[in-house]
Amino acid sequence: MRTFLLTQRLRAFFRLSAILFLLAWVSPRAYALQGLTGVHDPSSIVKEGNKYWIFATGQGIYSLYSTDLVNWTPGPRPVFANNAIPSWITAKVPGFTGNFWAPECIFMNGKYYLYYSCSTFGSKVSAMGLATNVTLDPASPNYRWEDQGEVISSNAGSSANAIDPAVFRDANNDVWFSYGSFFGGIRILQLNPTTGKPLNGATTQQFAVANGNVEAAYLTKHGSYYYLFINRGSCCQGVNSTYYIQAGRSTSPTGPFLDQQGVDLNNNGGDLILNVSGRYVGPGHTGIFEENGVSYFSHHYYDGDDNGVPKLGLAKLTWTAAGWPTVSRDWVAAGRYEIKSRNSNLVWDAWGCTGVSGQMIAQGTPTGLDCQRWDFTPLGDGEYKITNALGGLAADVSGCSPDAGAKLQLFAYNGLPCQRYRIDRAADGGLVLASANGNRVVEVPNASQVAGQQLGLWDYNGCACQQWTLTPAASGPLSAASGVQLQGVAVYPVPSPTGSFTIDLGTQPSQQTTHVEVVNQLGTVVYRHNFRRELTTLRVEANLRPGIYIVHVRRAAGFFTQKVTVL
Repeated sequence: MRTFLLTQRLRAFFRLSAILFLLAWVSPRAYALQGLTGVHDPSSIVKEGNKYWIFATGQGIYSLYSTDLVNWTPGPRPVFANNAIPSWITAKVPGFTGNFWAPECIFMNGKYYLYYSCSTFGSKVSAMGLATNVTLDPASPNYRWEDQGEVISSNAGSSANAIDPAVFRDANNDVWFSYGSFFGGIRILQLNPTTGKPLNGATTQQFAVANGNVEAAYLTKHGSYYYLFINRGSCCQGVNSTYYIQAGRSTSPTGPFLDQQGVDLNNNGGDLILNVSGRYVGPGHTGIFEENGVSYFSHHYYDGDDNGVPKLGLAKLTWTAAGWPTVSRDWVAAGRYEIKSRNSNLVWDAWGCTGVSGQMIAQGTPTGLDCQRWDFTPLGDGEYKITNALGGLAADVSGCSPDAGAKLQLFAYNGLPCQRYRIDRAADGGLVLASANGNRVVEVPNASQVAGQQLGLWDYNGCACQQWTLTPAASGPLSAASGVQLQGVAVYPVPSPTGSFTIDLGTQPSQQTTHVEVVNQLGTVVYRHNFRRELTTLRVEANLRPGIYIVHVRRAAGFFTQKVTVL
């Protein structure tokens, strides 16, 4: 973690650190990601096999792992179990009790290099060490952390404080090490890519790259530039934290790092990357993980909706045409989409295709109709309003219930949490939609593959029935008609035993031609007819085969749509 100038701040951090392990075993109230996500100072993500790992501040070095980047589970034991603190630390940092800060992990030379820092509160008496392991799997017979001793240490007279390690290996296999805090700013030096220690032991060959109220540096490269991410402000005070993330870039890994206005990070420069927004307070400690062309931006934040508890955040990192980083918690762009289940290949369907309030949202066979098209509107901080293209009503949890098994329906949008959905991206590209009212996720109950199964909420378990893919969609067949839904129209008998039926236009105005189409579940038009203006009772002699069909009625005044079952 970090060393602070103010005693009050130190005490606040000490209390925060002490509860991190407790947070790992208590399921917090949360509206992002899943599982046990209480964490502070997360390392960048490292992957072994099918598991993603993060290390973090905690007694003996705390860890989390995930198989999909959505659900997170605490590691079974700390790196240094049973408080087995490496003996060299005691001489360098008297009074150290095993609460390791801000670890960082990188895979090199067939093993994992885990850097960590330890310090005493209120001073620059600090040290960073290195432990290695050939595997991250605690169940493996080869699992054993071997401490490699000191990397860098500092004392009261040192120019920089030896905490907050971060490591970056470039395409030339050069390994760069950044560290420091506002006690002297951020330093960068080169490491031996084999030993993981300072190159040629030259700890004096260091470069000052950021200064001021700065800490938690992270170096990476994109295109022809090196980018340095830093934190400014104060952390570890829950909802009162003022942490925010900035960045600058350079053509050299040793700087100078400038922001878009050309101001050096050594002179309080830096472009704002992530700051307090809604419930996300004090974001800090950058990590970047790239896989399959997608960049995940890991960090911690203090949850303003959960008493300032520190939690893991994963956001989306992209780059502008000019090569500057941007970070967003919105994984989906605003637009109209078809939402397909990865379990059944069926799509979200406003069942009945009437667009009326209370209509259930079920999975249906894709037909290209507007009742199967959904408009996503970002509300900020990764949350979305989802409305149906037919009528504009919102995806709503019945009764605004947060309970497992609560069903989805259409309802007029009112902005309540039960009509807002947080979207997270799984490692394989599937999207998980969690209700902002309790964090349970949208699923097809019982992993059903049957059309007509109503969607509901359930605890996340990684099932394909809880993951979705979005396909951009233009307006469906109804878009050619007026956006007004006709009232008082009736179709009978439903179900139809003969394959034919009657449409009663009720009190609709006369002298308007009525166009009727019948579409099967494959989206093929199987019946089409224009009825004369004076007719208000329309006999549809379609002779349909048994199955489910969609009936479209269009007039100049508007449209009407209904599902019809033929026995």
